[in-house]
Amino acid sequence: MERIRTVEMAAYVGRRVRLQGWLHAVRRLGGVSFVVLRDGWGTAQAVTETDADLAPLAGLALETVLQLEGEVVAAPAVAGGVELHRPRFTVLTPVNELLPVTLHKRQMKAALPTLLDHAVVANRHPARRAVFELGAAAMAGFRAALLARHFTEIQTPKIVASATESGANVFQLDYLGRPAYLAQSPQFYKQIMVGVFERVFEVGPVFRAEPHDTSRHVNEYVSLDVEFGFISDHFTVMGMAREVLHGIFDHLAATAAEALALLAVTLPQVPAGIPHIHFAEAQALIWQRHGVDVRSEPDLSPQDERWLGAWAQQEFGSDFLFVTGYPMVKRPFYTHPDPSRPGYSNSFDLLFRGTELITGGQRLHRYADYLAALDTAGLPAAPFASYLEAFRYGMPPHGGFAIGLERLLMQLLELPNLRLATLFPRDQSRLTP
Repeated sequence: MERIRTVEMAAYVGRRVRLQGWLHAVRRLGGVSFVVLRDGWGTAQAVTETDADLAPLAGLALETVLQLEGEVVAAPAVAGGVELHRPRFTVLTPVNELLPVTLHKRQMKAALPTLLDHAVVANRHPARRAVFELGAAAMAGFRAALLARHFTEIQTPKIVASATESGANVFQLDYLGRPAYLAQSPQFYKQIMVGVFERVFEVGPVFRAEPHDTSRHVNEYVSLDVEFGFISDHFTVMGMAREVLHGIFDHLAATAAEALALLAVTLPQVPAGIPHIHFAEAQALIWQRHGVDVRSEPDLSPQDERWLGAWAQQEFGSDFLFVTGYPMVKRPFYTHPDPSRPGYSNSFDLLFRGTELITGGQRLHRYADYLAALDTAGLPAAPFASYLEAFRYGMPPHGGFAIGLERLLMQLLELPNLRLATLFPRDQSRLTP
C-alpha cells in the first residue's frame, strides 16, 4: 500500500489507504474519538469507538509524526466529504513536549513576537501555511505571465562590488579581503541583460540596510523584478505591470482556491486601464481635499498614499492607482527624466489599497546621459564601469519595475504587519529563526 495525500482521499471511498503526517488534534465526544492528521496538503479525520485503536498515541503530544491506515468512508458533514474508519496508527517520530504555540485551533491567538520567535513551529498552522502557499502561487503566476510574453528568467549576483542606488543603506561585507555589498536590487544586472535577451525577469532576495521599525518594512525580502527593451516611455512599463498583476491574480484564483477560502480572501479586480495621476497633481489633490500642504515634499508619505488610495476607490472603484512623474531628486541616477518637465521623471509607483506595491519607470539608455547623470549625482563613474559598458555598446530604450512579494501578500490579505507575510523575517532585532 502506497501513501496517498489527504487531498486525494475522496477518490478512494471504500478502499483502505495509508496517510502520513502530523498529529494535529484529538477530540473525544462520549465514546467516540476523532483524530485529525495533517500532511503538507491538508487534514484528514479518523474516527473510532475502540480505545485499543488509540493505544499507540497514549502519552504523546500533538505534532507527533504518524502513519495512519484506514478505510475511506463518505461523510458529507466532514470537510472534504470523507473520513477514515478502522484506523491503525504507527508512530514515526514521537513528541512528548507541549507546543510553544497552539496549532489545532482554527485561529492562532499568539502575539506577533511569539509567532516570530517560534516560527519554525507556528508556520505549520494551516492559516499560516496558507499565507505562504499564496506566496508560492503568486511567484508561479508572475513567472507564467512573463514567460507567456517571451521573457527569460535570470538569476543575478547577490554579492556586488558597488551599491545600486548611491552607496547608502547597504550591508557591507568582507569579500576575501575586499569590500563588497549585499545587493539592494538586481537593477544593474537586469538592465545589462536587456542587451542579451531583451526581456528578462528575476525572483530573488534583496537586502536593505535601513533601520526601519515599521509594520511595512523588513531588511530582506523577495523582489519580483522585470526589465524589457524597446519601450516608448514609462507608460509602456505601466501597461506591462498591469498585465503581470492580472496574471498573478488569475493564477491565484485558478490554483489556490482552498488557501484563499481558508483566509477569506476576495481577489481584487485589476482594471483594464488602471487610473493614474501625476505626482504634482496628487500633491495638489491632497492639499485640496485634506488641507495638508505637501507640495514642497519630494515624495509621498504613507498617509498621502492612503488618501490617494481612498480617492482612487471613490472616483474609479479601483484598488489600484498609478502615481507618475516622481521628482528626479527622489529617483536613482539611472531614471529617465520627463522630456517636457525635466524636474520630474518618467517613473511611477503603483498603489494597491493605499500602499506602494510597485516602483518602476523608464531608464536612461545612452552612455553620455549616464555620465552626465552620475556627475549630477556626485558619483564617480569608476565603480560603475562594468555596468556602463553595456551602454557604450548600444542599449534600446528600456524600463522595468519590481514588486515586493511580501508587500503584495500583506495588502492582499489585509495583514497588519509585513512580518506576517514573511517566512522568517529579518529586521533590526531579528536574525533568528
